[in-house]
Amino acid sequence: MKTFEELGVSQPLCRAVRELGFEGAMPVQEKVIPHLLSADYGDVVALAQTGTGKTAAFGLPVIQRINPADNQPQALILSPTRELCLQIAGDLADFSKYVDRLRVLPVYGGSSIESQIRALREGVQIIVATPGRLIDLINRGVVDLSGVHTVILDEADEMLNMGFLDSINAILEKVPDDRKMLMFSATMPPEIAKIAKRYMHDYEEFVIGTRNEGAASVHHVYYMVNARDKYLALKRIADDNPNIYAIIFCRTRRDTQEIADKLIQDGYNADALHGDLSQQQRDIVMKKFRDRVITLLVATDVAARGLDVDDLTHVINFGLPDDSAVYTHRSGRTGRAGKTGVSVAIIHSREKGKLREIEKKIGKKFERRDVPTPEHIIEKQLYSLADRIERVQVNEEEMNRYTPGVIRKLGWLSSEDLIKRILSLEFNRLLDYYKDAPKIDFIDEKPSKKDRKEGESRHLTDKEKDRRTAERGMERLYINVGKRDGFYAGNLIEMLNKNVPGQRVDVGRIDLLPAYSLFDVKKKDARRVAQALTGGDFLGKRLYCEIADPDKDYAKAAGRKSRDTFADDTTDPYEMFKKRAKRKK
Repeated sequence: MKTFEELGVSQPLCRAVRELGFEGAMPVQEKVIPHLLSADYGDVVALAQTGTGKTAAFGLPVIQRINPADNQPQALILSPTRELCLQIAGDLADFSKYVDRLRVLPVYGGSSIESQIRALREGVQIIVATPGRLIDLINRGVVDLSGVHTVILDEADEMLNMGFLDSINAILEKVPDDRKMLMFSATMPPEIAKIAKRYMHDYEEFVIGTRNEGAASVHHVYYMVNARDKYLALKRIADDNPNIYAIIFCRTRRDTQEIADKLIQDGYNADALHGDLSQQQRDIVMKKFRDRVITLLVATDVAARGLDVDDLTHVINFGLPDDSAVYTHRSGRTGRAGKTGVSVAIIHSREKGKLREIEKKIGKKFERRDVPTPEHIIEKQLYSLADRIERVQVNEEEMNRYTPGVIRKLGWLSSEDLIKRILSLEFNRLLDYYKDAPKIDFIDEKPSKKDRKEGESRHLTDKEKDRRTAERGMERLYINVGKRDGFYAGNLIEMLNKNVPGQRVDVGRIDLLPAYSLFDVKKKDARRVAQALTGGDFLGKRLYCEIADPDKDYAKAAGRKSRDTFADDTTDPYEMFKKRAKRKK
């Protein structure tokens, strides 16, 4: 790791950077800064994830090339959002702490345009702007870009996603043709290449990592559950990480507000961020999130663009985006500045293909995890509390005033009893909730042929066996039709009402799989239901029903591919059933 002095950064800037806690240059800075400080440097396209130090990579050389005596705009930095605009301007102000007479102005919508006009007339050397507000100021004739020698597009792909292409083109036509242009982006869509070809001259491309890949310090995991269980899985993931500090991404404004409202109602420190909020409301939510008053921010992609929040532990995708580049931006919000982070996807079976597309795009494999169990969650929370108690700072002088009275009150308790009461005080709500916690059905994934060795037999997983186990007082039945046959819960109920004689059958849990289905009935009804349904017909397919065996591989049986399950030459479960009956006679 090189120092900033070794990269050619001036002493006033190095002094400010040291005070900010920068010990050495990051990879993007090592590549870009020497190039931008060279005498004959050319245009630059730099591809790197958010949080890799891009602001310092372009900010330090730009500041060093500014002439503070020239009281007009010399550098223009365009960013997609108000939040990123403010963050860049703040960083540049910090970097230029010891550079006299250098002024940086953030220009953005949602704030007083009159105050921005006054600042421009007083003179600034660096403008950091969102495209919409800058176009407004250009049209009013209050900003002159004729002296700009450097133009920087930060988060260029985000600006294109937000529809700023026309605005960018209009702005670039107002700056001198001989200006230098720098473009920083996390991904390289075709539109970025078109801008580079049209407006840049013999540019040099710097790639940190691989094009469009995810951040190296981010671990990608996914949980596959039924769509109806997504929110329950989200809560368990949050509960299983006591120190979680996360952004939860949803696809729509409605989903964002609904999930945030549910989390708040369930006692979590959460809030929503979406386009229906006013700028003032957004500012309040973001302040609470940065101050960690709230630790779960539920947001849409548009509302969260340009957010710069340090130390996020997780990014949670409640719904996967259609564009893999959007996922790259989401996951890049954690694992910043060399720290590690986790990007979580909560998906159902129909999203598996989308997940594989993202894996190919980012060049990383997602790790499959099981939804945390109540027992595991409670254990994690208890140990987290014990850790906090162990590390708490004790003010001996202050506490000594109160300790004797408390000891007289609680002195009769043993240390073990005292610990149990402290833990119960903290965890009674959690224990009560998870005592009757609903079961989250796990979606099994069929391994591909490539994942199996030649001739290797298939063994049932614990989850597959669990699916074949009935709830208390019930019996689990197998039937040889599933969703692939157009068979759903309504068809099963109709079939039971029509074909099973005697009293009405009470049905419990129903699991519909592609090639077969499993369902619960009361134990006393199980045999008559199995007999009544066997031999029936569903859309031309003969039915076979039996009491489910936890150790039987029904996936093979229903797929009619194995003689291990049906030790007969027949491929039809119903015919097999009749043959067995004849043999018994």
